[in-house]
Amino acid sequence: MDTIWLSGAEWLAVLRIGLGLWWLESWRHKDRKGWLERGTGIAWAADVAAEHRWNAVRSGFDAVVAPRPRTMAYVVVYAELALGLGLVTGLLTPVALVGGLLLNLLYLVLMIHDWAEQGQNSMMALISLVALFGMSWQTWSLDDAFGLFR
Repeated sequence: MDTIWLSGAEWLAVLRIGLGLWWLESWRHKDRKGWLERGTGIAWAADVAAEHRWNAVRSGFDAVVAPRPRTMAYVVVYAELALGLGLVTGLLTPVALVGGLLLNLLYLVLMIHDWAEQGQNSMMALISLVALFGMSWQTWSLDDAFGLFR
């Protein structure tokens, strides 16, 4: 593979780190006090799920999220932080990439009517796939330094 300036593995690391920074920005700008103390994020998601055109989304939300809103708020908020840190540092990278892909797909399905969110979630999911199948942890990562996932 011919590339400009960096090797192919280094460009994949850049992509992985950029995705991690995107997750960290998502965590940084989130109103954590609203999410964790007032339940605003889960309440908003409940409203979206209640109006969703797919019954599976409504019933899935009611079965999994609605009974435990506080726990789910913590899961969402701190999953975004963990994904960002894992991808930027390259620690447990394949786990972070699969976790991020699943979270983006959940966001994508929940917000199927919100076209602005669709672009972000579909691009983050695509980057996760490319970084996963390109084994982006081979360069500039703690996984590589520790000899993990070889």
